[in-house]
Amino acid sequence: MVGGAFYLDWLEFAVRWTHVIVAIAWIGSSFYFIALDLGLRRHDALPKGVGGEEWQVHGGGFYHIQKYMVAPGHMPEDLTWFKWESYATWLSGAALLIVVYWLGAELYLIDPAVADLAVWQAVLLSGGSLVIGWLIYDALCKSPVGQSPTGLMLLLFVLLVAMSWGYTQIFSGRAALLHLGAFTATIMSANVFRVIIPNQHIVVGDLKAGRTPDAKYGKIAKQRSTHNNYLTLPVLFLMLSNHYPLAFASEFNWIIASLVFLMGVTIRHFFNTLHATGKGPAWTWAATAILFVIIVAISVYPILKDDQWEETAITPRAERFAAAEHFDAAFTAIQGRCAMCHAPEPSWPGIAAPPKGVNLVTRSAVATLASDIYLQAGVTHAMPPGNLSQMEDEERALIRAWYEEGAYGEG
Repeated sequence: MVGGAFYLDWLEFAVRWTHVIVAIAWIGSSFYFIALDLGLRRHDALPKGVGGEEWQVHGGGFYHIQKYMVAPGHMPEDLTWFKWESYATWLSGAALLIVVYWLGAELYLIDPAVADLAVWQAVLLSGGSLVIGWLIYDALCKSPVGQSPTGLMLLLFVLLVAMSWGYTQIFSGRAALLHLGAFTATIMSANVFRVIIPNQHIVVGDLKAGRTPDAKYGKIAKQRSTHNNYLTLPVLFLMLSNHYPLAFASEFNWIIASLVFLMGVTIRHFFNTLHATGKGPAWTWAATAILFVIIVAISVYPILKDDQWEETAITPRAERFAAAEHFDAAFTAIQGRCAMCHAPEPSWPGIAAPPKGVNLVTRSAVATLASDIYLQAGVTHAMPPGNLSQMEDEERALIRAWYEEGAYGEG
């Protein structure tokens, strides 16, 4: 019997693959249009209403692109809308959040040492924070300070820092950084769904009705698009952070996340300037490198909280695995084959911190991580990597027997 863990893992893989595919499409089109917009050239021979043009070569052909600053004189019959990439990215990301962090709340979302939450409380905070975050951001954009691009960006940074700290006070380190990425991605996708596309629909409607479109709608959409441009790279870092405990399990993970947003600004500023002028400012690379060095330094002071390696209270589900008949034997096998890496100070050369922050030195942690151990070392041979610690087939069978006892009540 492989049970729900097997099928849930494949569901997670399918949703994650979908999320990566559509995210590539969205980020690719977003970066392309930013580069296109900044690279437009203006001259007196341009048609009325055209703010710039650009010639491009790709795939053996030449492309001649012109941008109307408000709208063309008439609506073309074939108009391509760039919106579904954004919607599909957010929807698939929300599905992945549900599959991994809501259905696996006791494992990945809740850390009793941070906040002893019930599952329903953690899920409510998870989903509610995304909605409330968008409402606060949208209100800031529509407020008087929204008329100042620099002032608004500074306020947005303050909001992101506050959310970085707030998430680390209620969720596990891994979930905190992931949720900060989801929070930011929600702002980006909502910008498309609630502002950019509706404003474009207003312009199209005016053209069809024979009215002159108001330039303010394009200006508002441009503001939100610029925010999305600067937020993209930090979101990618935060989504990848769950694989690197030096980022998410550090005592200063919220500071790391905050500095990553500054790195996103410096990196994008270089490329935006490069697209606009043909030469990017060199200081941005120095600033980015300095920020990264600071992140590395604070991530290892200390690497992990000491109390993560102590026996802790476990959930009713984990209690079933701890009470299973084969738990003691499985725990011994795991200590012998896995704990040399998944320990506070890994003894394996080249590993500075336990991979993914996984603790396998305590009985409570092993019982809590039963599903992952079952899939990684029982059903498959993914762990130990290359079977370097020479886990025997009998030990893998023991892990499977232990898991099935705890999952199906045989023990």
